[in-house]
Amino acid sequence: MPKLQRRRFLKLAVGAAALPAVLRRAGAAAYPSRPIRLLVGFPPGGAADIIARLAGQMLSERLGQSFVVENKGSQGQQIAAETVVNAAPDGYTLLLLANPNVISGMLNPNLSFNFTRDLAPIGGIDRNPLILEVHPSLPVKTVPELIDYAKAHPGQINMASGGVGSTPHLAGELFNMLTGVNMLHVPYRGDAPAVTDMLAGQDQVMFDLILLSLNHIRSGELRGLAVTSSERLATLPDLPPVADFVPGYEAFAWQGLAAPKDTPADIINRLNAELNAGLADPRIAGRLADLGGIPMPTTPADFGKLIANEIVKWGKVIKFANITAG
Repeated sequence: MPKLQRRRFLKLAVGAAALPAVLRRAGAAAYPSRPIRLLVGFPPGGAADIIARLAGQMLSERLGQSFVVENKGSQGQQIAAETVVNAAPDGYTLLLLANPNVISGMLNPNLSFNFTRDLAPIGGIDRNPLILEVHPSLPVKTVPELIDYAKAHPGQINMASGGVGSTPHLAGELFNMLTGVNMLHVPYRGDAPAVTDMLAGQDQVMFDLILLSLNHIRSGELRGLAVTSSERLATLPDLPPVADFVPGYEAFAWQGLAAPKDTPADIINRLNAELNAGLADPRIAGRLADLGGIPMPTTPADFGKLIANEIVKWGKVIKFANITAG
C-alpha cells in the first residue's frame, strides 16, 4: 500500500475508533432530551414517594425535562429496583433508592440483582434521623434510665416498629445489640398503626421517624428521650443524641438516586451536580425539614460508599437479631 494511502487509512481507522466516544459525549451533552422515569418502590403518599416527587420536580426545573414518578411498591420494594437494573443505561430510567431497599435486599438473598454491583449511585437526597420515644407510663426519662430499666425487665418491654426489617426495627435492634438489653420487637404493617398503639400504651418504646411523632412529643402524649443522629437537631434541640450514652450508635433513614450500571459517567455527573445544586436551595432544605429530613448532598462515589457501609452495618444487626424476611 502506498505511503499516502496507508496514512489516510490509519487516519480513518483512528477516527472510526474514536467515533463511539464522540457520540457518547454528544449524547451526554444533549441529555436529557425526553422525559425521565423515576421509579419508587413504595406506595403513593408515603415519605419515599413525597421525597421522590420533590426531587423530580427540583430536577425537572433544573434540567428542563419532566420526571415521571412511577410507584411499584410491592415485594419488599424490589420490583422498582429490578426494573431499573434491567433498564437501558441511558439516564432515562432512575431509582429512588432508600435504605429499606438495601435492608430488604439483605433479607432476601435470592434476589436476581445486587445493589452495589448492578446500580450506579448518583447521589444522596436526604437523611431522616429518628426519635427514641417512650410511653409516659414507662418510668424512665433518660437513655441511661431506659437501659437500666430494660436490663431489670428483660423481654418485658414492647418495642414497636412499622414492620420487620424497617428502619425503626433495625434502629431498635442496634440499640439492643450495643447496650445488651432485650426489648421485645412488636411489628406492625406501617409506622402509623405502631404509633397509634404507642399512644394507647400497648407498646412502651419506639424508634420513630420525626415526622410521625414530633407533635406527640411536643404535646406530651409521648416522651422523647433522644435522637438517633450523631448531633442534636434544630427541631428537637433539648433531646441529646443516643450516642452520648451509647458510643457508636447512629441510625437514620435515607434516600438517594441511582441508575442502571454502565450509565455514562457524564450523565451520572450531570445528574449529581444538578441534584446537589438543588439541595443547596433554602426552599428545598426547608421542605425537607418539614418532612423531618436533612439534605444529604454527596458525590456519586460517596453515595456508593454509604450504600456499601450500610450493607455491612445492618448486616451485622440482622445477624445479631436473627431477622428473617418471613
